Amino acid sequence: MPSSNTDPSFLPAHRLAAEIAARRLSPVDIVEALLSRIERHNPKLHAFIDVYADDARLAADAADKAIRSGHMVGPLHGVPIALKDLIDLEGRVTTGGSMAWRERRSPVTASLARRLIAAGMIVLGKTHTVEFAMGGWGTNQHLGTPWNPWDPEVPRTPGGSSSGSGVAVASGMAPWAIGTDTGGSVRLPASWCGLSGLKTTIGRVSTYGILPLAPSLDTPGPMARSVEDAALLYTVMQGSDPLDPRTLSAPPPSDPMPALRRGVKGLRLARMPNAERDGCTPEVLAAYDEALETLARLGAEIVDLVLPCRFDDATRATGRIIGSEAYQLVGKLVDDPALPIDPAVRPRIQLGRGISAPDYLAALADRDAMKRGFLAAFDGVDALLTPTTQMPAIPVESVDQTTTPAHFTRFVNLLELCALSAPDGFTRTGLPLSLQIICRPYDEAMALRIGWAYQQATDWHERHPPSFA
Repeated sequence: MPSSNTDPSFLPAHRLAAEIAARRLSPVDIVEALLSRIERHNPKLHAFIDVYADDARLAADAADKAIRSGHMVGPLHGVPIALKDLIDLEGRVTTGGSMAWRERRSPVTASLARRLIAAGMIVLGKTHTVEFAMGGWGTNQHLGTPWNPWDPEVPRTPGGSSSGSGVAVASGMAPWAIGTDTGGSVRLPASWCGLSGLKTTIGRVSTYGILPLAPSLDTPGPMARSVEDAALLYTVMQGSDPLDPRTLSAPPPSDPMPALRRGVKGLRLARMPNAERDGCTPEVLAAYDEALETLARLGAEIVDLVLPCRFDDATRATGRIIGSEAYQLVGKLVDDPALPIDPAVRPRIQLGRGISAPDYLAALADRDAMKRGFLAAFDGVDALLTPTTQMPAIPVESVDQTTTPAHFTRFVNLLELCALSAPDGFTRTGLPLSLQIICRPYDEAMALRIGWAYQQATDWHERHPPSFA
């Protein structure tokens, strides 16, 4: 096989796939390079809770032999991936970020994992999560908080709950990863780790075999170094699954790739209302404004939009639903003082104990009214643009665990929309900033199209944490 001197560690996944197909890189070389980086950097960065080194090597060798013998199963055969530690692999430990589940063996393999493996992808291991996926800062006081690689000196928030997935991809230990998003848990780590992360619409991707937090809001999504990679991974992830009834009632899967390169000329993109700028840092707003100008130069029309509710209102409404559903699922665990539950997570879930059935049903009715109001206001608009977070990553020691950073993200989950987060700049100290592209339900192709056009005009997504490059 022709050899390549290219270090595969920071190649985007679509480039890895092309190198494998052209026989310039083998899956064996790629897996070995990534396992070497994991061995070197994971002790500090703490992205992986478990690494399947032996199995990954066996799978890489099998993929290499299959490809060389003309038995390539698809364009992503041999490309490695990391999975959030909510995703069941039968017989493997899946903790959901909880010390109370440290010995929990998965009874099934998640439908999503089966799809990825059937496409020929190689699972490197499981990545850390906030306990029960209940938190946006990315901290885990018992199993450990992943270290945001953009600051090698000060431990900063990696974003949660898909914290380990964000850190693994940003630091070059995996080309892409799977996260889950109930109130921002794909987009928050994508924002603070400098990645492209897609929040999918309910029913687009099966959640069978994925530990739930709030089943009416939970959505798996791709986390990658570029929008193109996110689109490729999403294409494999989506589809109907008899084991998840919501996927059967969703519109048929839509391939985002044919429209990805159509650009934004003629699209109508809405800026957030001026009142929503309050609370954002100046650097976040400067990057956001420049992103709008970039898209305008590319031919998009930037328009104003009157929203049916404030982002704060949506944040609180989403919290009531998450609290109710999460307490129903793990309330017995968090109410048991003898169990080792994260002291920041326990009270978040216990909030659901005080929400009555009428209050929960009222929250669902309010959500339906907000959805109708938003879709009416959104008529004639292709996307709503906001920052992903109000601030860059902050020191972990300064986190107020009674608050959430999901100011701009929970709105999307509440209204059952889809959204893409993509890097739109850096602070003067080198921390990533992020743009959120919000689209109608099941219009992931539009969000990806806008994000791809933006990334053709910028290079923020091509930068890597200097200390881990």
